[in-house]
Amino acid sequence: MEKFVVSARKYRPATFDTVVGQSHITTTLKNAIRTNHLAQAFLFCGPRGVGKTTCARILAKTINCKNLDDKVEPCNECTSCVNFEQSASFNMHELDAASNNSVEDIRNLIDQVRFPPQDGKYKVYIIDEVHMLSSAAFNAFLKTLEEPPSYAIFILATTEKHKILPTILSRCQIFDFNRIQIKDMADHLAHIAKQEKIEADYQALEVIAQKADGGLRDALSMFDLNVTFSSGDTLTYESVLENLHILDYDYYFRMTDALASSKLSEALLIYDDILRKGFDGHQFVVGLNEHFRNLLVAKDPQTVKLMEVSEIVQNRFIEQSKSMDIGLLMSALSVGSQVDLNYKTSKNQRLHVEIGLMKLSQIPQILRLSKLPSAPEPKSNGATHSDASSVEPSSVEKKKLTPETAASVLEKPERPEPKTEPKAVVTESVRVADNQPSETVNVAAEPPKEVYKTAVKSAVVSKRSSLRSTADLTPEAVNRSQTKVEESRPSISSPKTTAFTPEELQSAVDEFRGKVSSDSVKLILKNGYEFEDKTLVFSLSNGLQESTFMEIRQDLASFVREKVNNTEIQFKAVLKKTTVNLRPYTAQEKYNAMKVKNPMIEKLREALNLDLVQ
Repeated sequence: MEKFVVSARKYRPATFDTVVGQSHITTTLKNAIRTNHLAQAFLFCGPRGVGKTTCARILAKTINCKNLDDKVEPCNECTSCVNFEQSASFNMHELDAASNNSVEDIRNLIDQVRFPPQDGKYKVYIIDEVHMLSSAAFNAFLKTLEEPPSYAIFILATTEKHKILPTILSRCQIFDFNRIQIKDMADHLAHIAKQEKIEADYQALEVIAQKADGGLRDALSMFDLNVTFSSGDTLTYESVLENLHILDYDYYFRMTDALASSKLSEALLIYDDILRKGFDGHQFVVGLNEHFRNLLVAKDPQTVKLMEVSEIVQNRFIEQSKSMDIGLLMSALSVGSQVDLNYKTSKNQRLHVEIGLMKLSQIPQILRLSKLPSAPEPKSNGATHSDASSVEPSSVEKKKLTPETAASVLEKPERPEPKTEPKAVVTESVRVADNQPSETVNVAAEPPKEVYKTAVKSAVVSKRSSLRSTADLTPEAVNRSQTKVEESRPSISSPKTTAFTPEELQSAVDEFRGKVSSDSVKLILKNGYEFEDKTLVFSLSNGLQESTFMEIRQDLASFVREKVNNTEIQFKAVLKKTTVNLRPYTAQEKYNAMKVKNPMIEKLREALNLDLVQ
């Protein structure tokens, strides 16, 4: 029985031209070899399975090839190339930094660098997963990496460049490997299927490439798995979906059509079918959001290339996007993202997704209602409601209700304009607290309910009479009813200026102090006040009392003005300027305080020639 070799090893690229999806890397390396501008240290970084170690081995084989041609490709026939293929070359050394990450391992590597190659021009050292080296090992490697022998070339490979010390990065030429595109991987898989004489649907290969997420090694592993799973050396689209447990695009297209048509029952049945086949609800939500994103991208021909799908599926997206509004897709993405964020924290995850589908199914109806034109505003000709009610019915143009007019009425319903009661304009004299000149401010205030009791009563009577007969409401009657309404409204008097005594003012303040429960407010009012130019000035000790006074100032003003029957009284707060006597602390401060009390101490100190002890 022949030993099976996985495709990732069997079809591993042997030349730069066979490397998939990394033309920017291979072209640079070939030019460096051709012009003899090879660096002494390289850093290959990128995601897994994109060809970092493969390119390092091809580079090592190429620079030691004895029959190197102008195409800068190894001949794969000379002894050096054959030894490389058989892993018997002494000019290439591979080190796995994940298991050899100590200073001792780097010291052994440095000892090997001292010896020149026996056969060939260069000795190449490939250190894989170099980010696993310890900090001490990196520091031990710095000097050799910066100034190696002329025959030594170091190639470092890693998937996590950010974990490497900046001192190492500065000594290397850095090559960033890209994620391999879906089309490139699918074409490579088709080539391998042809070599293995396997009939494979190109759409199935695209699904494998998409599932690999940019890694060719993962794609080759899944390819081998699906070939083993299928029967008769055939690879179909359905078998790949079943084996890789992938939700078909058809489910999302059907779900989107049901949601766009507001068919909630159909959408819930599709979701139930998805769960019965063993798919995860979160996976469905993520896929549905991606489907909405692809529909939004497909709306513009310039952004169609952003979709990483096959050409057949791409055409389906373009066709479905034509019937989708951008506002609908944006709203669907907003709802879908919220369902995605809250899925893991939900207690009933199925119900959580179904509620999201319910919201999505109502979006088209909401958008249709929002696009309905608003009712036009009636033209104002200065007539009052009473004038409008006095118009004869014969003067209004009557229209027959036909099916056509009924449809237009349903599409454009009339919306009556809400009636608003007129508000009285009150002119009140307002005086600024900080002794500023008074200003006259027009304040639109609604009078209390008692003001309109008589007016409402007369309005109801006039309304009832208009219901009995529209002919009774003549212009004179309308004027009389309006006059009664105006007479029923009480006139708003000017500010009260009743004289009062200081005892009455003090009694009002004390009564207000007895009603409050806050001790800080009672203390402020107990400290007393000064009455100057119709203004009560309260002396406060600190900013806390000032903020407390500002909170109760309006209530205090209303209470006192009502008690003394005078609205011109103003209220003001002033902070006291207090001086703080600090006690002497240092020896010098204590000595100065003693000199103030007894000046003879200074003469005693001078006579005895004494110094202060700090």
